[in-house]
Amino acid sequence: MDGQLGIITDTFATPANVHDSIVYPGRLDRQRRRFDFAVGAVGLDAGYATSGIAQGLEQRGILGVTGYRRPPPRAGMMPSKLFTHEMEQDGYRCPQGQLLAYATTDRTGYRQYKSDPAICKGCPLRASCTSNRSATRLIIRHLWAEARERTDAHRLTPWGRRIYKRRKETVERSFADAKATSRSPLCSLPRSRCGHLPVPTCRRRAEH
Repeated sequence: MDGQLGIITDTFATPANVHDSIVYPGRLDRQRRRFDFAVGAVGLDAGYATSGIAQGLEQRGILGVTGYRRPPPRAGMMPSKLFTHEMEQDGYRCPQGQLLAYATTDRTGYRQYKSDPAICKGCPLRASCTSNRSATRLIIRHLWAEARERTDAHRLTPWGRRIYKRRKETVERSFADAKATSRSPLCSLPRSRCGHLPVPTCRRRAEH
């Protein structure tokens, strides 16, 4: 959607098991080519707050402003945000001072940092830190995490707040209009079950 005029400039349907953030870069490029848009910044909801989106926007010279949503930690368990990332050591420092060293990188681009079970077994915080039998805490960090952190910081700037506010006034309003004027009921089933229903029966509300 064009942020200045509030005009919808692109629509695209995907299967229910394909997240919107997967197809977003391609749809953005299509609009830039088709309408010769000189996109300087985009406002996106929290569903697009991924390292891949952040990296793609930086490569295109576009400033991203995304919503924020932190996954809730397990009840009684220590959240990952309490572990400090130490770039020089290429590891994470736990609240008790142990350095979780780099172990490997998985196929999806996440670097894995693991604790030393010999140290964790005698740790007074073990019960609230890890519940696996090997007494190992795992922290993951995407290869493009720094791009994500820079994009997250945009949300806290004065201009970032203006852009995200404008998104609510345009994009969210179009969703509300579509919901109010549509005759088909919105699907209340989880996304995993939506993909097995006929399209007219299950029409999920877009959220981007």
